[in-house]
Amino acid sequence: MGHLTRIFIETYEICEKYDNPFKDFKLPSSSSMDDDSLPNVGLPDAQTGLPCLKTQAPPAVNNNHHQYIEAFRSDKMTDIENIANLIKSGQVHKIVVLVGAGISTAAGIPDFRSPETGIYDRLKPLHLPYPEAIFHINYFRHTPEPFYAIARARHPRSLKPTITHAFLALLEKKGLLHFVFTQNIDGLERDVGIPEDKILNAHGSWRTQRCWKCKTPYPDDLMKQAISTGTVPYCQVPDCGGAVKPDIVFFGQPLPAEFDEKEKEVSEADMMLVMGTSLKVAPCSRLPRLAREGIPRVLVNREKVGDFGKRAEDVSILGDCDDGVRKLADALGWTAEMESLWKKAIAAKEAAQEDWGEEESLDELIDRYAKTLTDARKISAGHKRMLEEHLENKFAEVLKKST
Repeated sequence: MGHLTRIFIETYEICEKYDNPFKDFKLPSSSSMDDDSLPNVGLPDAQTGLPCLKTQAPPAVNNNHHQYIEAFRSDKMTDIENIANLIKSGQVHKIVVLVGAGISTAAGIPDFRSPETGIYDRLKPLHLPYPEAIFHINYFRHTPEPFYAIARARHPRSLKPTITHAFLALLEKKGLLHFVFTQNIDGLERDVGIPEDKILNAHGSWRTQRCWKCKTPYPDDLMKQAISTGTVPYCQVPDCGGAVKPDIVFFGQPLPAEFDEKEKEVSEADMMLVMGTSLKVAPCSRLPRLAREGIPRVLVNREKVGDFGKRAEDVSILGDCDDGVRKLADALGWTAEMESLWKKAIAAKEAAQEDWGEEESLDELIDRYAKTLTDARKISAGHKRMLEEHLENKFAEVLKKST
């Protein structure tokens, strides 16, 4: 059976439930059909890329994807214009989005890995066992100082939403956004007005904090003071003494418990949008594969990632995320509205921004903690020598008495 034959059969089956344009056409058995036997109907429109079926209203979107996307499937759905046309046709209602660090690059997220200028390279005075240890829970438990040396630089208080965040807000405004999975901890999705019940912060966020040891929440004002001064906050529960950690997921910690539950949102999507992510970190990396066969998956990214390109309905918009959403918004006729939303979101963030007072630079904070840790190591070494001398003296006394 040829490819066009398969599409024709599937389209015919859908149209049986509506004002069937094929009611006078006798469908041959699938075993005897080939592409040459198809009537000249149901071919894609040159402008929209959608089949020219003389049906009444197209099938309503529901959880049965055969009632939706198969009736509008087209081999021409391979570029921005066709994705825009599909959205404008009114047949997309549940867009699920997965975003990564790439959508926040323009917001000023600090760079970690660049030689000499990246944060990891500037941490050398702290003598970490390896750079990523600063974000590992096992290291934080006994040495939280390095994390708080960079916490102020990493905190999203001064970050402003990007145009990509504004595009997501516009999807929400138009009733098209079903759910957002974000791997970012900056909270910028919330800042542009996306409801919290539509966001899963897969790697946590800075908005809350608690003791790593007893899990007791810690007051926001005290946490702000600790971050602004570069000091380590400790639990207020008597006899606990655990360091307080923002509710971001460190290496060695599980993802939020609701992640598995929210995965089902992907299967309800009639379009999936993946933006600014390498798709290398599990379990978020598996989310695009959970999208139902037959629905468009749109990648807005610097390069192709994951299994994008393996499905007929995959569309890749390669380059910076901000450039990609501008192209898509332009094709949709949304540019002016998106730019307006973006300006309002930035103004709101600036108005809400608090003055944290005079700041030490990142290098000054690192140097301060480097000295603190060096002094602590000297004290530990001194205690070790004192203990060794004490044990030697005790052992000598025991030997003397025994003789």
